[in-house]
Amino acid sequence: MLRWLIPLFVLLAAPAAAEPRAWVDANRQAILDEYLPLLAIPNVASNRADIRRNADHIMAMMRRRDLNPRLLESEDGAAPPLIYGEWLVPGATRTHVIYAHYDGQPVTAEDWTVTPPFEPRLVGEGAEARIYARSASDDKAGVMAILAAIDALRAEGRQPAFNLRIVFEGEEEAGSPNLAALLRRHRDTLRSDGWIIVDGPAHQSGPPQLTLGVRGDVNMEVTVYGPARPLHSGHYGNWAPNPALMLAELLASMKDSTGRVTIPGYYDDAVPLTEAERAAIAAVPPPDERLRAELGLGWTEGGGATLTEAINLPSLNINGMRSADVGANSRNVIPTQATAALDLRLVLGNTPDRQVQRVIDHIRAQGYGVLDREPTMAERRRFERIARVTREPGYPAERTPLDHPFAQRLAQAMRAQGEFVLLPSLGGSLPLYLIRQERGAPSVTVALWNHDNNQHAEDENLRLENLWRGVAVIANLLTDG
Repeated sequence: MLRWLIPLFVLLAAPAAAEPRAWVDANRQAILDEYLPLLAIPNVASNRADIRRNADHIMAMMRRRDLNPRLLESEDGAAPPLIYGEWLVPGATRTHVIYAHYDGQPVTAEDWTVTPPFEPRLVGEGAEARIYARSASDDKAGVMAILAAIDALRAEGRQPAFNLRIVFEGEEEAGSPNLAALLRRHRDTLRSDGWIIVDGPAHQSGPPQLTLGVRGDVNMEVTVYGPARPLHSGHYGNWAPNPALMLAELLASMKDSTGRVTIPGYYDDAVPLTEAERAAIAAVPPPDERLRAELGLGWTEGGGATLTEAINLPSLNINGMRSADVGANSRNVIPTQATAALDLRLVLGNTPDRQVQRVIDHIRAQGYGVLDREPTMAERRRFERIARVTREPGYPAERTPLDHPFAQRLAQAMRAQGEFVLLPSLGGSLPLYLIRQERGAPSVTVALWNHDNNQHAEDENLRLENLWRGVAVIANLLTDG
């Protein structure tokens, strides 16, 4: 059985598992007093000055805990550094890295309704009390929970079951473009038997998740063109092609009515799940009915597949579209262009380059000339339809086998604490393939935060009960449960 609810006699045999939670409950205010100032520091990944301010602040937090922190810099010093700390245990035979990231997604401040994104605010009481702020859950919660878990162990006179290396990254939300070089440059410092990644939401039914993999990700933008200048929709409607409608038709050609991607070859490279991985998925009670009610959805994509099944397939999502204006700024015009931002999630076997090329080939098959820059006037006259396609580098998926000793040890530690969900992969993405590629180490993700946390969006939040539980879960993982 892969969704664990431990019988009473097991809990009685391992009373230590409750100790960190008792410490957490006695120190809630101290944790918040330290966490809220961290959330108040802007941390959009593209702002290097703010990222450095965050790094300095976290370094001070780690110095107070005697974790010997230092910055692992890039060769030229230009990239956001990795923050490194350690707790070495005499006689330890294993070394593990625990990881979280301290950068965040961009913000549109005017869309936040509870509080501005970098003015953290506590809302509610009791079990549903929450902190609202950018990165409250993704992923400064991981930073705070790891450091508080270390406090809990020291207060109890306990130590990790292995040499502990702590790594906090400052550009995960930008795709970790410098992580590979940093892992290579600091290879001896970061040598380990496995990485524990603290990131992502708990299962929709409530329990923490232990996930053995993540999907890859690559982002691209598609812009289609109409007239060279905006035209009056009365004078030129029914004559001048409208790029907004052209883009809508192009995007609609990429998926069918069930949400399945219709681009040729899109699913061909996906490595099938093993029998054990399929069994793990089947063992998790589907959250779909509850989520449909919670989200006001009359139907879901996938042709009957559950959410847990769907996140183990490649996906194509429209992150946003823009063409002229709507609402109070709407005008009677035929716009000059329309743009869509696409998010391609990848599973094991996909590569960013092949998946992007399949999208480009599909766009060409719809009659478009494809460019990677703005078209010239001569090209506008030459092609009936033009699409400009740009992309980010992206990265592939990663998955540790269910029977890997590192994964089994962490699953046993989670099992000793109570109910949890074990899955082959998280729906979200992290560049964990680099850890295997550059360091030869497996990785496993511990996902702890409330599933309705609005991560990457306005009004991001963290349910405090998830934070308290998360600190205790991490403390127990560090001691093998």
